[in-house]
Amino acid sequence: MLEGWQWDQTLFRGSAAYYDQGRLPYAPGYAARLAGDLGQHGQGRLLDVGCGPGTVALALAPYFAEVVGVDPDPDMLAEAGRRAQRLVVGNARWAQARAEDLPAGLGVFGVVLFAQSFHWTDRERVAATAFEMLEPGGFFVHVSDLKEPPADPVPLPHPAPPFPRIAALVRAYLGEVRRAGQGVLRHGTPGGERAIIEAAGFPAGQRLVVPSGAVVERTEDDVVAWVFSRSDSAPHLFAERLDDFERELRALLREVSPGGLFAEQLPDTEIWHWQKPYG
Repeated sequence: MLEGWQWDQTLFRGSAAYYDQGRLPYAPGYAARLAGDLGQHGQGRLLDVGCGPGTVALALAPYFAEVVGVDPDPDMLAEAGRRAQRLVVGNARWAQARAEDLPAGLGVFGVVLFAQSFHWTDRERVAATAFEMLEPGGFFVHVSDLKEPPADPVPLPHPAPPFPRIAALVRAYLGEVRRAGQGVLRHGTPGGERAIIEAAGFPAGQRLVVPSGAVVERTEDDVVAWVFSRSDSAPHLFAERLDDFERELRALLREVSPGGLFAEQLPDTEIWHWQKPYG
């Protein structure tokens, strides 16, 4: 687990309602590219660990016979179920569980996937469990935004969201040390996933970068939703000061863009996958 921090049920409390609106999408076509790399054409089972509101599980559902999303937050799972209904996805189901609860009677999978969730887990333990839950030849997949800025940034039609000033406002309300549930993360979330995954028995991974380049327009409400979708600024952390924080946040956004419109260039999507050996 993360040094000096212990998971609790409030990590994303109140964030589910904001997640779909606030979070930027992954690069267009990433699901088809990943499915092609893994040889998935409507067969097999996918386990999405830390699935949130089902963003990745539902995008990949057409390429599997069944997708199972697990998450410890019941509000996230309820939102995932609503999204599955709206999208008419009939081969997805949801289970409330932490990664550390696995295998949780869920069976064997062709793909076990983590989309920006692995860092919240007891990574060595969870990677070893994922290895055992995969059928021979199955894949461990890690999906994230590419952290490197675009090599050729494009001009934006509106101001970019003022992320440094938003972060400063959050610190003014919640303190200098990053909040996470009922605890704090003094050193942020860890990296080094590849070494941990390969230590669990997987051969060297393969990297897939799906380029984006797209520019998306964001409203004031979208940016506010992004703030409240984050663990370090989840609504419950502000307690009785939530309304005051939101008023100051919106005032800041209107100062930067009086018309209430912002723009961002979508980051590329970085996917690593590791195949469990046969035999």
